[in-house]
Amino acid sequence: MTIRAKRSEVLSAGITHYCPGCGHGIIHRLVAESIEELGIRDRTIGVAPVGCSILCYNYLLVDFVEALHGRAPAVATGVKRMEPEKVVFTYQGDGDLISIGSNEILHAANRGEDITVIFVNNAIYGMTGGQMAPTSIPGQVTTTSPLGRGKNHEGSPIRVVELLNALDAPAYLTRVAVNSPKHVLQAKKAIKTSFQAQLDGKGFSLVEVVSNCPTNWKKTPLDANQWIEDEMLKYFPLGEVRNRL
Repeated sequence: MTIRAKRSEVLSAGITHYCPGCGHGIIHRLVAESIEELGIRDRTIGVAPVGCSILCYNYLLVDFVEALHGRAPAVATGVKRMEPEKVVFTYQGDGDLISIGSNEILHAANRGEDITVIFVNNAIYGMTGGQMAPTSIPGQVTTTSPLGRGKNHEGSPIRVVELLNALDAPAYLTRVAVNSPKHVLQAKKAIKTSFQAQLDGKGFSLVEVVSNCPTNWKKTPLDANQWIEDEMLKYFPLGEVRNRL
């Protein structure tokens, strides 16, 4: 029998806690496959903060460190500076990274810390009940913006890779999505590239992954994927913003 696809040895065989249709499972698989293909499992350390991503250490079979909400880049900085031969990455959601953690990610990027950041942008707070996030798009209905996000009061969504592109130090900044097979393949390439950048000592890299949250968006998984295509990508265009590799 010819095996055409198999579960990565870096990915747990257990059932995840994520809601049906959630993009986290896909992103976990892409991270796991990248680590396995690069042969770095035994030297990889992940940093898990607060949010839906907090339990990724149950599914990605590498060493992990827990971080306070928003503080993953600071923790990753400490780990990498103490263990420079290790491959260190953070796995963060939008509420964690660009709300409470905005100061941490800006300064880690500005210093050019030699870490990899996997940033999941689903435009909402997932774990705590669907509140508006810094990445929620104009008109988006959430539990804290029942009439839709308004630019006059809540401002526009923050585009993280473009924001970090204003800094001198980052080596690799890109935005991908996981709402279609084509986009998943592109996301896999970007995630693997970000790990390779660290192996090559190039400095700070961040991959923003536009993902879905069917439960809090009040949509079916199929409708949620289409909403990414029709609405989210208007505000979060895909592609590399910086590549100094």
